[in-house]
This record gives sequence, structure tokens and C-alpha cells, in this order.
Amino acid sequence: MLQLRPNCECCDKDLPADSTEARICSFECTFCVSCAEGKLHGKCPNCGGELLARPRRPADKLASNPASRDRIYKPATCAKATE
Repeated sequence: MLQLRPNCECCDKDLPADSTEARICSFECTFCVSCAEGKLHGKCPNCGGELLARPRRPADKLASNPASRDRIYKPATCAKATE
């Protein structure tokens, strides 16, 4: 099951479980659409995989399967990717 991480790893923008702006790679590294398309050009700075729209979990399933609360913030990794 997807973790639905709560923020962008580059800019720390909040990305709630129902966000249409979240992008993920196959390892669930999570970025906002602005960072994913602008800074990272659709490529994950951690694994090199493509960044795609994160599926949204139906609201009625969030109560029993909540999104992760663990924030991952790695601005240095994102900065290296844009060099």
C-alpha cells in the first residue's frame, strides 16, 4: 500500500492524501508538481526513476488506511539534481 507521504522532498510543500499535485517514483519518493516538472524535469533525484502523478486514496478508505505523517525533506539532493 502506498505511504502517501505528506510533503515534497525538495521544497517541503504540504501534499495531503487527496492532492492532485503530488508526484512519485516507484520507490515513493514524493515531490510537488512544481519541483517534479520544473527543477527535476520528471526524474527522481534519488533513484533516477520517472515521476508520475500519485494516486489518490478514496476518502472513505483514509480512516482505516491513513496517509503517512513522516516528513522527508532533502533539499540538498534536489539542489544536486539541478546542477
